[in-house]
Amino acid sequence: MAPQPVIRSRQTEKTINGNATQVVCTEFSNYIFIVLTQYGKIGTLVSITPDTRSGEISLPLFSTRVLLGKDETLTHVYAKNVATFVSQESGNRPVLLGLSLKDNSAETMKNIKDMIKACQVW
Repeated sequence: MAPQPVIRSRQTEKTINGNATQVVCTEFSNYIFIVLTQYGKIGTLVSITPDTRSGEISLPLFSTRVLLGKDETLTHVYAKNVATFVSQESGNRPVLLGLSLKDNSAETMKNIKDMIKACQVW
């Protein structure tokens, strides 16, 4: 039996509304790294951490912080949306998100969530 890799990573690609979209999911011991791109680059890098001060453990709140790139409201909305989805599956682990999208529609986000499910590593 082959040993499991220390860092697990999977990726997928799909055309959404005419835009080639790539999703890369990587699991590290202390966080999940996800890249969502339609430009072929990481773009804005956002750190999303569950708020441990939240009173309801099953529905945590998230803190977002832009580490690199444009600090825009829509970036935080997308980041929290992805983090809520990923957190339910990964046990409230922090997420590092690379976000570089041409199309910010709700339909694109729905398709991206399906892509994340397809390359889930946690």
